[in-house]
Amino acid sequence: MEHKLMSEQNNQKQDDQLDSVDIEQASEQTLEQAEEVVEQDVHQLLEEARQQASQHWDSLLRVQADMENLRRRTRIDIENAHKFGIEKLINALVPVADSLELGLDAANKPEASVDSIREGLDMTFKQLLDVLADFNVERINPEGEKFDPQKHEAMTMIPSPNHETNAVVEVFQKGYALNDRLIRPARVIVAQ
Repeated sequence: MEHKLMSEQNNQKQDDQLDSVDIEQASEQTLEQAEEVVEQDVHQLLEEARQQASQHWDSLLRVQADMENLRRRTRIDIENAHKFGIEKLINALVPVADSLELGLDAANKPEASVDSIREGLDMTFKQLLDVLADFNVERINPEGEKFDPQKHEAMTMIPSPNHETNAVVEVFQKGYALNDRLIRPARVIVAQ
């Protein structure tokens, strides 16, 4: 019986060893499979990251090209604005120049009268003032107003019993402002 018991114990040890070997082999296979899965996952993630990086690189290059095109177009637009910014004003002034030329031609004719020349000059001057008004150029004529050093330039001061102190007595040259910004002050004589 003892022999039988020892035999059973030996069989049990062998079975345990076999089970242990089977578990080790199964563990090694599972570990190898897990490593293969992890390696495949890492390769897949790496490939996805490479594709994403490639897409981002392409997007960056496109954005850089778009920005360069925008800079170039903006530079050209600014150059054109500098070159042709007053084109509208010039187009409006050309008829005034034509009118002056016609007036000069008419004044050189023997049948020209002072009244007809004066009438032509008045019409041309009105035409010029209309063009200036269209471009928001305001004419400053301060005669009789109080002197304003922001808009007027005093050429001299004279005593004048007919005017208040610091009132504009006479205007030598009218001033001009563009959109309320002074272009040239009115040159005036001021009462003391």
